[in-house]
Amino acid sequence: MKKPLKITLKIVLSVVIILIIAAAALAIYFNRSILNIDGIDPLEVVEIKTITIDGVTFLDRNGNGKLDIYEDTSKTLEERADDLISQMTIEEKIVILKGSGMKSGMGFGDVNKGVSGAVGTTVPIARLGIPTVFLSDGPAGLRINPTRGDDPNTYYCTAFPIGTMLASTWNTELVHQVGESMGNEALEYGIDVILGPGANIHRSPLNGRNFEYYSEDPVLTGKIGAAIVNGIESNGVGTSVKHFAANSQETARNYNDVRISERALREIYLKGFEIIVKEAQPWTIMSSYNKVNGTYTSESRELLTDILRGEWNFKGLVMSDWFGGENASAQIHAGNDLLEPGTRNQFNSLKEASQEGTLSEEDINTSVKRILKMILNSKKMEQYAYSNTPDLKGHAQVTRQSAAEGMILLKNEGVLPLENVKNVALFGVTSYNFIAGGAGSGFVNVAYTVSLEEGLKNAGFEINKSGIDAFEAHKSANSKFFKKKEGLAAMMDASTPPEMLPSEDVLDGAKKDSEVAIITIGRNSGEGKDRVEENDFNLSETEINMISTVCEKFHAEGKKVIVVLNIGGVIETASWKEKPDAILLAWQGGQEGGNSVADVLKGTVNPSGKLPMTFPILLTDHASTANFPLDGEPMSFSNMLFGIEEKPENEKIKNKDFTNFEEGIYVGYRHFDKNNIQVSYPFGYGLSYTKFELSNMNTLVSGDSISIQVTVKNVGQVAGKEVVQLYTSKQGSIVDRPVHELKGFAKTPLLSPMDSTQVNILMSVSDLAYWDETSGTWAIEQGGYTIFAGTSSRALLLESEVNVPKF
Repeated sequence: MKKPLKITLKIVLSVVIILIIAAAALAIYFNRSILNIDGIDPLEVVEIKTITIDGVTFLDRNGNGKLDIYEDTSKTLEERADDLISQMTIEEKIVILKGSGMKSGMGFGDVNKGVSGAVGTTVPIARLGIPTVFLSDGPAGLRINPTRGDDPNTYYCTAFPIGTMLASTWNTELVHQVGESMGNEALEYGIDVILGPGANIHRSPLNGRNFEYYSEDPVLTGKIGAAIVNGIESNGVGTSVKHFAANSQETARNYNDVRISERALREIYLKGFEIIVKEAQPWTIMSSYNKVNGTYTSESRELLTDILRGEWNFKGLVMSDWFGGENASAQIHAGNDLLEPGTRNQFNSLKEASQEGTLSEEDINTSVKRILKMILNSKKMEQYAYSNTPDLKGHAQVTRQSAAEGMILLKNEGVLPLENVKNVALFGVTSYNFIAGGAGSGFVNVAYTVSLEEGLKNAGFEINKSGIDAFEAHKSANSKFFKKKEGLAAMMDASTPPEMLPSEDVLDGAKKDSEVAIITIGRNSGEGKDRVEENDFNLSETEINMISTVCEKFHAEGKKVIVVLNIGGVIETASWKEKPDAILLAWQGGQEGGNSVADVLKGTVNPSGKLPMTFPILLTDHASTANFPLDGEPMSFSNMLFGIEEKPENEKIKNKDFTNFEEGIYVGYRHFDKNNIQVSYPFGYGLSYTKFELSNMNTLVSGDSISIQVTVKNVGQVAGKEVVQLYTSKQGSIVDRPVHELKGFAKTPLLSPMDSTQVNILMSVSDLAYWDETSGTWAIEQGGYTIFAGTSSRALLLESEVNVPKF
């Protein structure tokens, strides 16, 4: 009797789960969608007439036969937005404060209308001819649907290198070029704002979205972020720099309270955003889900108005992350202007708050004006005829070049570049199943991904047949793990197939027929879940055995072994890095990743990437590990959609309900170098196939400016590029400070053997400031500072002393 009862309970539980999911879906549709409220259709096509005045043709957007100020493109955005506001009803103002809902943005409606797969929109005001603006995920390339109903055409986008890899280039000009290509695809596919880049700090190696972010250092983050924003927005489309701010974990991200000192917040977690705002003025900023010291960021007037606008002079709008925050009117008052994706509840709440006077018309008008200025500045207001045919072939070349330049040579003992090598033995599932990028918002629907196997073949190498046969047999035996996923499953699934350990027969055949072995280690992660230590940060037992066995077999034959790391975040390397002859950190290079790796292995491209973070010996060497969730618990979508009740303080769970940033400013190399902790590879590290010499360092202080010149000479035998990194240290500081901090960098052009160049780096005296928590201001210590020029945080080769007078 027990067995049938058990089966019955399973059936009942299954039915209950299905009913819960269905109820949640209905709740989302009816309560979270704003579609068709008061006759508003976010995909309504507004017919626009023209009007000619003194031989100049303008768009008559409201069809009244005269030229209104907001229709006059000779007027400033301020004037046009003010005119529009004066013509809007209070209900029209309120409805534009939130997006059009999920149905239109996600392409759940008519796939032949709008941009299928866009994740969000703004609400149109048909009466005034105000169009819908489309928003798309896109940290590593646009994420829109590649197919649309019965449309025979395809709409694939380019998968560019992940953010961490772009930062590894330390090349702002190249990153700007990547941004130009991204922006062009947005323009030609009808997307108005790309939801990226991500500018959060790598506080812990376990953050599941580190691959989207640039670095553990705010200066590198800010400079690379500003470059890509400027590149994207040069096309007349916008960006949304995210997630503002201190969003450093995925676990419980929608309600986690970041408890942090003001100094750490200012110097580490806000500084990158500040640099991007001041050097790029992005169209939008996206607030994060989390709280900071008890207040949701999207409801924090201190963050969104006082700091972002008051101190940094940000001119754009702030939008929420999807379903972020709890109180709609508090968000608008704080300066979170646009609520995405937009819900019926938010509309009703804002309307009620306006009627009751708890949300002032001044706050409403302020946010509405920012939204209108974005819309007025968009290509939609110009009736731009997007082509749906961006230059995907040209952009593939950009991604191939940028990925190759972002690869980091961690070790090389006489094996690279490959010479006199015909046959290569490939080991590891990822050699044949390369990972282009991470999961979640950073996922891209691509037409193809080049594996390492394909890349090496394209470069003229033969691949050992025994390895190929072993992989195909493994794939066949584990077919469910290799099945191609579609739609939401493809976007959110960061799992990888099980690894395979080569048999003795495969190894014997490979070592006999191949001149060199390449082992690929793969890792993936994504939105909604943090990584874990076992079998993720640390290698699995199978991976360790594979490296040991392959190295033993090939070394016995006098042959070399290379390890390629096709990963999105830091892994442990110290325990096994002595075994192979070379290690290439290939990151996740987008759709051309296999070709890019082959370019570096063959020597077509000389590696010049540098680490944007530290590779520690142990995970626990990071100061943040004591205050970071280690169990990899997935994010709760129900909590994100429907909110969560505030718990009493004594019931809150550490590292979920709240996270203490006890390490303060000592994140990454600031912590390791301050405490003289041995690391596997230091921040800024990276080898080349050639050698460089730094000399002739000169510094000049003039007013608030400090200019530094360093001569770089290629003293090796092949052409290459080098990165000069500038670090500063305060002599005899009266406050606790890092031993040195990155303040600037520059990458040389390609230098031929024995050629030299002078790099010029400009910084300001204000860059030497620290946040004084007593006075609540930035403070500059007068006196002597040492400026170091080097090639990593632990290779400071030149130094110069400067004296800073009292400011």
